[in-house]
Amino acid sequence: MAADPLIELRDVNKYYGDLHVLRDIDLTVGRGEVVVVIGPSGSGKSTLCRTINRLETIESGTITLDGRPLPEEGRALARLRAEVGMVFQSFNLFAHKTVLQNVSLAQTKVRRRGKEDADRRSRELLDRVGLLNQAAKYPAQLSGGQQQRVAIARALAMEPKAMLFDEPTSALDPEMINEVLEVMRQLARDGMTMVVVTHEMGFARSAANRVVFMADGRIVEDRSPEEFFTNPRSDRAKDFLSKILKH
Repeated sequence: MAADPLIELRDVNKYYGDLHVLRDIDLTVGRGEVVVVIGPSGSGKSTLCRTINRLETIESGTITLDGRPLPEEGRALARLRAEVGMVFQSFNLFAHKTVLQNVSLAQTKVRRRGKEDADRRSRELLDRVGLLNQAAKYPAQLSGGQQQRVAIARALAMEPKAMLFDEPTSALDPEMINEVLEVMRQLARDGMTMVVVTHEMGFARSAANRVVFMADGRIVEDRSPEEFFTNPRSDRAKDFLSKILKH
């Protein structure tokens, strides 16, 4: 078990109408831990990820961040979202703002930083994701991989306690995937708490502390990558791995 839990889900259930998409989910993510969530399509991975910053509400159970239950709405929820960075499949950058403005905007609006302070922080982060030289460009002038790295910098600008990644590379061309995963690997090395929904098994193997395998809305396995990939316990996981790790 995680020594210092940052994110805890207890007995979490979620429905869409009659569809039971999350079933009795128990998950603890320790501070500084990288947890990769994998599983077949429709297993509930993205929904799980989105409940952690309340983009999806739950029917029952509890979710706590840093020992506090997730707020329902209003200012407290906005603050929570600032503490939990989220990176999606689509980059969701503002098309009419420059890269620098995209990274600075929420800092001035939510964190109430002065513009100069925000821009300085933004440049540091753009440098960290290898894009300082693109600061004056607009999103449309960047590749998909570059846009996703800007989105990561933007999330980091809020100094979140944790980062959620929902299939961050699935919309990218193959040659761009690694530049995004490399930034994520570096974040992991720097001790960022991360929950990552991904199809990239190499990343799961190399960067995760734990692999959570989901099927039919349940967590079927929650183990170290080494154990999971070399010796999956469940038939569902064996079946899944045999399909994706074709040699």
